[in-house]
Amino acid sequence: MPIQEKCRILDHQKVGTRYYKLILISPYISSHALPGQFVEVKCSDSYEPLLRRPISIHKISAEHKTFELLYEVVGQGTELLSQTAINEELDILGPLGQGFIIKPEKKIHILVGGGMGVAPLMGLGSRVAGHGSAVYLFMGARTKEQIVCEQDFRQVIDQVSIATDDGSHGKKGLISDLLLDFLENGLETRDSGLATIYACGPKAMLKAVAEIAGQKKIDCQLSLEERMACGIGACKGCAIKTTSGYKMVCKDGPVFDAKEIIWT
Repeated sequence: MPIQEKCRILDHQKVGTRYYKLILISPYISSHALPGQFVEVKCSDSYEPLLRRPISIHKISAEHKTFELLYEVVGQGTELLSQTAINEELDILGPLGQGFIIKPEKKIHILVGGGMGVAPLMGLGSRVAGHGSAVYLFMGARTKEQIVCEQDFRQVIDQVSIATDDGSHGKKGLISDLLLDFLENGLETRDSGLATIYACGPKAMLKAVAEIAGQKKIDCQLSLEERMACGIGACKGCAIKTTSGYKMVCKDGPVFDAKEIIWT
């Protein structure tokens, strides 16, 4: 059940050219949020921008009663958000949406993030790391400057692979190609039934990952990136076509089983 509340900013850091990380205090959200869910943030006290901004929950700490948001400055709302300071309060609605489903029988977790699609994967990686599980992270972006929070991920996940379109960091090429190579050469065939792929990123990347998962008969969950307004399924602005009809990314997702999506 989402709530609307004023959350105090505990920390706010610039972590890249256009990237920021917010740490907010909320006993409720920190104890109820699941990896893959998001919040709607009111970026200004005025009517401009009118709409809240949906931002994936990056990390969750029930122990410290905090949650983190990783975001990129791409417009007026996030520009205003980047100017907020420690101890200020933000009007937050959340947690929202359906998060990743972590099945106890799955012992191999393969995380794939393209660009800002890595944002929800930190909370997921932290949750599945340990307990006898193997966790692999594949990060992709156009350039080295768009690889975000690499060292933070390496503190949680031992096996991190990177690809950039221009070859400025990691392997040159698409992250989906790196994933395919791993599945064909690094993962034993007998282990495919124990594996789940979790991916978030641009539509083209998600489609490629879904096709690879289908070919290899590996369970796959996708966190879709769509324009959202209300965040609760009322405005119908984020509808996508699935095998069971149209669904709302904000309410029915953002995480879906890859086999549900009808790519158009």
